[in-house]
Amino acid sequence: MNSSMEPKDLSSALLTSDTSCPGPSGPGREQPECHRPRGSGGRPLGQGRRKDWTFSLLAASLVGAFGSSFLYGYNLSVVNAPTRYIKAFYNESWQRRHGHPIDPDTLTLLWSVTVSIFAIGGLVGTLMVKMIGKILGRKHTLLVNNGFAISAALLMACSFQAGAFEMLIVGRFVMGVDGGIALSVLPMYLKEISPKEIRGSLGQVTAIFICVGVFTGQLLGLPELLGKESTWPYLFGVIVVPAFVQLVSLPFLPESPHYLLFEKQNEAGAVKAFQKFLGKADVSQVMEEILAENRVQRNIRLVPVLELLRAPFVRCQVITVVVIMACYQLCGLNAIWFYTNSIFGKAGIAPGSIPYVTLSTGGVETLAAVFSGLVIERLGRRPLLIGGFVLMTIFFGILTITLTLQDRAPWVPYLSIVCILAIIASFCSGPGGIPFILTGEFFQQSQRPAAFIIAGTVNWLSNFALGLLFPFIQECLGHAVDFALLKPFQP
Repeated sequence: MNSSMEPKDLSSALLTSDTSCPGPSGPGREQPECHRPRGSGGRPLGQGRRKDWTFSLLAASLVGAFGSSFLYGYNLSVVNAPTRYIKAFYNESWQRRHGHPIDPDTLTLLWSVTVSIFAIGGLVGTLMVKMIGKILGRKHTLLVNNGFAISAALLMACSFQAGAFEMLIVGRFVMGVDGGIALSVLPMYLKEISPKEIRGSLGQVTAIFICVGVFTGQLLGLPELLGKESTWPYLFGVIVVPAFVQLVSLPFLPESPHYLLFEKQNEAGAVKAFQKFLGKADVSQVMEEILAENRVQRNIRLVPVLELLRAPFVRCQVITVVVIMACYQLCGLNAIWFYTNSIFGKAGIAPGSIPYVTLSTGGVETLAAVFSGLVIERLGRRPLLIGGFVLMTIFFGILTITLTLQDRAPWVPYLSIVCILAIIASFCSGPGGIPFILTGEFFQQSQRPAAFIIAGTVNWLSNFALGLLFPFIQECLGHAVDFALLKPFQP
């Protein structure tokens, strides 16, 4: 196939990255089942599920997510509980060096940079993926990425003893690099090792472990555990554990069959990988489909980012991914994780109760993400995504009213808590995980690295803007900030 056929190749990615089924065309169909009725999630009706889930698939998804998306979620929430102790550390360090306490505005700025520089690191990591992913592959990129996590953990955990708050800020940046690489490579890896029938559910593992990571950060941040003045540095040292588990476990699992076939031209290795992941010796049907795609893709170069942005045949997909990723960050959920204690304090919750109320948000998030993983193949991506944003809009509006009226009755602050929990549940039931799945499904192999760079760039820039500006926006707008963050992105 020559380069003149690339526009057709691009346009075929409108709904899916797999269109190799012969016969009547349709998105996401396998050869023996392309004429069978399907549910709204794209799964053939009446087809069994248990045979699709093998030990290798489960191990790859759990180990991969534990050392990757779990750490992303953990680092979203871990800075919340020790906020006052870290600020006190900043003030002590500043006074020791300059002979006077730090200016409140400077402290707010330093703290905002500490929180938001995680996103700048994420952007750098995202931009590194295309280069190192082509050389190392999906699995080995995840393994090497653990070096960033371990380095970041040591920097942040030792910053207090060293008396250098710069180590904490640099550690947050390095941890962001780890997150940027992980959130680009892990969804690609899970998509490329999973059967079509469970691809949506397996893809939700990324979102579920983000939620579990957030919950773990909140749990360990309780005063009874590590959320004390003397132990807060250990909250960052815990990061070493998931990284180490992935380092010792992931080498025993195969590389992505798609990478072995498309990038390394290793057909025998791809067959062995499929056999292990699918749990059967006969993978000839899958290989026939992949080889058919490989024959097409072999003569098509990887699409650069600028070319993908300019290509008219994928413009709808690119716009969809950009808007969804912006909404993913700017809807305000990460502001809740970064500044939960401050938000609940302004909602009138007693200081002693805030850590436990905060813990409930992580629990609700995890349950909602698990629910989404169970129903995504039946309900489909679109209803969960749009329904989640609609419900968030409604509950954000109610929350703005309750925060405004919180002094009118003693029960109003508790209604605010209910609204926040409902917002979190609405987000995690759809918008929290589906953007990562759609980015992989909208584009073909030659377009996918560039698509993940675009999605990751929007994701991390939005995350940075939110983390940096939220404290100042909150001071200026007060309770109206809760609705203002979402209003421009209503579906």
